[in-house]
Amino acid sequence: MVFRRRPERWHGTAGWPPMRIHYLRCGTDCPLGGALFDGFSKGLFGLIPCAAQLVETNDGLVLIDTGYGTEDVQHPHPRLSRFFHLLLNIRFRMQDTALSQIKAMGYSARDVRHIVLTHLDFDHAGGIEDFPHARVHVMEAERNAAEKKRRGFIARRRYRPVQWDDVRDWRTYSGSGEPWFGFDSVRSLDGLPPEILMVPLPGHTLGHAGVAVQTGDGWVLNAGDAYFYRRELDADRRRCTPGLRFYQTLMDTDRKRRFENQERLRDLKNDPHANVTIFCSHDERELVAMRRGSTPKQ
Repeated sequence: MVFRRRPERWHGTAGWPPMRIHYLRCGTDCPLGGALFDGFSKGLFGLIPCAAQLVETNDGLVLIDTGYGTEDVQHPHPRLSRFFHLLLNIRFRMQDTALSQIKAMGYSARDVRHIVLTHLDFDHAGGIEDFPHARVHVMEAERNAAEKKRRGFIARRRYRPVQWDDVRDWRTYSGSGEPWFGFDSVRSLDGLPPEILMVPLPGHTLGHAGVAVQTGDGWVLNAGDAYFYRRELDADRRRCTPGLRFYQTLMDTDRKRRFENQERLRDLKNDPHANVTIFCSHDERELVAMRRGSTPKQ
């Protein structure tokens, strides 16, 4: 059995101590195109956040994705690809790094015991080495893709091994696990409480995954880059902005599986009995809503 709690407990909330979740903006992309990317900007440039979560547990801090790190801000090249730097018009600010925000809360880098990654793209993994004492969790297929299968123009530029080549404590996970709200192979993580689960969502990358956290009010599912725009999960009249549709197509490794996982996320979001809140990594209005505990504007 993969989980330390019985499967029937995963759907409930009673008796589980709530964990505090902070929603961080760990970098911002401002691509030329404005509303053609984010759906609301009035100017020439869009506003695309790189969202992360910081979870306070009884055993220390857990960081879910890291966004851009301090070395990315100080030395963007050659850590990052010039192609993506220009395409996304990345705004580098030291105060946006996860490390700066965690220190502002009164913690230190050593307090971050675990980093759980949705995937290893440059805008999700840039801050890993800011937390040298953390154990890093990622799907096995993702690490293999990032380290051994970096072939082609996009693969060589999306994965930047310099961002994580000093990591010594990796935990990787195969596709085995248990069912969870219609998803297969969901599993708990080594050394983490059973209220934090890895949910495989391949498509954007070969080893892409979501991360689910049980709170006192239900589940919160960080879907990473399984979708980019909030209206993609609408029950009817689904749509995506042209800029984000182009970017998702550019970055796809398995488009069919991405759409299949989007469909399952859509079903879950629109299930009135599930009590699961879903958000993605790059929607400004979703990030603002998660911080406020409200519903994002359309």
